[in-house]
Amino acid sequence: MTAVEAAQRRFERVNEIIEKHGRSQSSLVPILQDVQAEYRYLPEEILTYVATAMGLSVATVYGVATFYAQFSLEPKGKYVVRVCDGTACHVRQSMPVYEAVRSKLELADGKFTTPDLMFTVETVSCLGACGLAPVMTINDEVHGKMTPEAACIIIDTLLEREGQI
Repeated sequence: MTAVEAAQRRFERVNEIIEKHGRSQSSLVPILQDVQAEYRYLPEEILTYVATAMGLSVATVYGVATFYAQFSLEPKGKYVVRVCDGTACHVRQSMPVYEAVRSKLELADGKFTTPDLMFTVETVSCLGACGLAPVMTINDEVHGKMTPEAACIIIDTLLEREGQI
């Protein structure tokens, strides 16, 4: 297999995504959303490829990818843990929940994703479930009225499921 064939195969799924949405600039956000769903982040070489395939500048594609908070240029874990730190959650002690999860996963300061790419831990401004404060989500699953202990039990369950305990 030539280098060109290998590159084409690597970008085959990206080509399918582009064809699904079309090559107009207005399709860029949905294309990036689908690419991120496929790879769990937006790899640099994929962004460059998308720009070329759509006839856009790399700066335009990077500008969109960095403007919207939903996009990540860093790899995300299989499980993305988001702890709400909006007003309702904050006053109900969401930060101890966040710190407990980070401690449980042994995430050093400045690191948000475990080295094995199993977990990413983030804070968000609001998850829209203020009545359940403090709230934590793992991927699309909502966990309300969290305590540091309850959050660690949930993480233990996931670690066990993945054969890491």
